[in-house]
Amino acid sequence: MRALTWQGNEDVRVVDVPDPRIEQPTDVVIRVTSTAICGSDLHLYGFLGPFLHQDDVLGHETMGVVEEVGAEVRNLRPGDRVVIPFVIACGDCYMCDRGLHTQCETTQQREHGTGAALYGYTELYGRVPGGQAERMRVPLADFNATRIGTDLPDLRYLFLSDILPTAWQGVAYTRLADDGVLGVMGLGPVGQFAARIGKHLGHRVVAVEPVPERRALAERYGVEVLDATDDVAERLIDMTDGRGPDAIVDAVGMEAHGQAAVGLAQKAAGLLPDPLAKRAMTTAGVDRLTGMHTAFDAVRRGGTVSLSGVYVGVADPTPFMTLFDKQVTLRMGQCNVQRWRDEILPLVEDPADPLGTMDLVTHEAPLEDAPDLYRTFRNKEDGCIKVVLHP
Repeated sequence: MRALTWQGNEDVRVVDVPDPRIEQPTDVVIRVTSTAICGSDLHLYGFLGPFLHQDDVLGHETMGVVEEVGAEVRNLRPGDRVVIPFVIACGDCYMCDRGLHTQCETTQQREHGTGAALYGYTELYGRVPGGQAERMRVPLADFNATRIGTDLPDLRYLFLSDILPTAWQGVAYTRLADDGVLGVMGLGPVGQFAARIGKHLGHRVVAVEPVPERRALAERYGVEVLDATDDVAERLIDMTDGRGPDAIVDAVGMEAHGQAAVGLAQKAAGLLPDPLAKRAMTTAGVDRLTGMHTAFDAVRRGGTVSLSGVYVGVADPTPFMTLFDKQVTLRMGQCNVQRWRDEILPLVEDPADPLGTMDLVTHEAPLEDAPDLYRTFRNKEDGCIKVVLHP
């Protein structure tokens, strides 16, 4: 089959790889109908190469049709249309019972001290082949594959795999009061959905984003937008009665703009021989923290900062004096997709499409175009906000 594979730093290619097969009786194999490029895929593209292997299949936002079914699968059959959460969880361990599917004790990667296995996301998370491919194996399929209807287009459902529940969790973690003001740092795909969810729940939403096209898209949903200027924290405070937003979702993560020296250090670490690079990243790695630090400065005293953007640094400077003095609550983590999917599904299937699942994608293309679109997405060119590929 054809699949998008990692070949080196900033080098991804569509090549022929072996077809997936049933490996465990709880597996299914799906034919992929739609798969997306995620912002966290860009970490693999330009930074986390030391934890990847040549020909690793990337991608973790996937949906398709079941083709093969393992002997112990009970709830799925060939022909079922499914969305696949990016997290691989068992559904009945101690952590899953508490809604912490990203910490699943069945698929937890104890060798690396990390959480549950993820599709297409390095040896740190199980080196499971991803969904930017014609087919994909789905482990523990009865719990992980979300069976959906056949009447609505893929774009209504695809984002249940990751970015929609990620944004939902980010907003839920703020525990915002009904009259609370929500700030959003970054209006990439997760930030767009976080802002829309905030508006859907009745909140005033103020978002920060340097790219004009992304600000314009958010404004269509009633979001107040600001450019990412040097004084944006002060402007957020001024717009909210001199206090700051009651809660802020950081939907940027390590891909923040600014801090050029940190960006160069990240790239340099990625170019080291793998053993040295792994050691550097796991003992002294740092992120670009502009978005996070702006959120810390801007959130009101006693407020909450919810981190949805991915961070991987282990030596990031953190302003604990500010956090302690302001009594800021932090919530964070990979999204527990399976915890939220039943809550979100009715909104996805609502004829009114209140979260705008059909109004996010700027680029749809065949799988073969994936390498060029990785670059377009990374460089924020051609108005690119979200890319969907069709194998």
